[in-house]
Amino acid sequence: MLAVVIISIVLAYGFTFLNGMNDAANCIASVIATKALSPRHALIWAAFWQFAAAFIFPLTVAGTMGQGIIDQAVVTPHIILCALVGSVVWIFFCTKSGLPISASHALIGGLVGPVWFGFGWDHVISSGLFTIVAFIFLAPVIGIFMGFFLNCLIMLVFKKSNRLKSENAFKRMQLVTSAAFSLGFGGNDGQKTIGVVALLLSSYIAVNPDCAAASLLTAGPDVSEKLFTPDGMYVPMWLLMSSYATIVFGTIIGGRKVVRTLGDGISKLTPPQGFCAELSGALTLIITALGGIPVSTTHTITGSIIGTGLTRGAGTVKWATTKNIVGAWVLTIPATIIVSGFLYLAYCAVFF
Repeated sequence: MLAVVIISIVLAYGFTFLNGMNDAANCIASVIATKALSPRHALIWAAFWQFAAAFIFPLTVAGTMGQGIIDQAVVTPHIILCALVGSVVWIFFCTKSGLPISASHALIGGLVGPVWFGFGWDHVISSGLFTIVAFIFLAPVIGIFMGFFLNCLIMLVFKKSNRLKSENAFKRMQLVTSAAFSLGFGGNDGQKTIGVVALLLSSYIAVNPDCAAASLLTAGPDVSEKLFTPDGMYVPMWLLMSSYATIVFGTIIGGRKVVRTLGDGISKLTPPQGFCAELSGALTLIITALGGIPVSTTHTITGSIIGTGLTRGAGTVKWATTKNIVGAWVLTIPATIIVSGFLYLAYCAVFF
């Protein structure tokens, strides 16, 4: 079983890296589209603030991922392995296709599939799952309304200002909103794999309480190097730091294809619109991260970009691109439930 734990941890970091390539690119889509920063500088800027979130946000989202979706009593390392494989397969497919799907929801669907198929719906925490599903729709809707309202307000306040001067001013202010969005991303997406790996370690220790390897997996040199979620699930300091480092690495290495889709594929952005999109997205992510709701940065920023684009009329939004993105959203949780569920059944048939 220790081999399954090790493989699962490696896959978890692979998932985190892919999350950085796909979802984390959303942190810089607007700031690149408005040319407030070059792609290289934007990636470095976003990466810095994503990592800073590790020291700012409580582990509320990690707690939800580890304790708020599936029944801990039935979780085994085998379930986590199948969940991660199903999630990674779906994310890799969509990333290669340039679809900015939610890696978060892929992981959630991956967790639900093996438990549902293997033990029944009673062991899925439906209230937690339904809250997450609700925010599939609420997050972009909130982004649309906030982006539209903020952009209308900016247009009203600055309607008599010199256009070139105001755009240059908003480019500078985008540094602040882009940093805030990256912080919100770190506080939300940065914690998701942490919760799953903590759950994996807990399930392993439950059946191997005296194993020396279990102590090595979970403990730092002393208890001061452990952190805790609000519900008391412990998180080793090495897990916190390494998870954030991995997602930052994914942000720096890849994601440019998704950046192009979001930055130019939905609606052309001016600096004031980029500012409004990032601010509305950042507020949504920070509030949900503090509330322990694992929302999608993709959903949030996409809704915000659409909202700002609507201030120039519905015709300025590229609805064909938006339709493809929404289609990927709707499919993600059902697809990963099915993929990971059948993987678990096949895994059990072969090894048990």
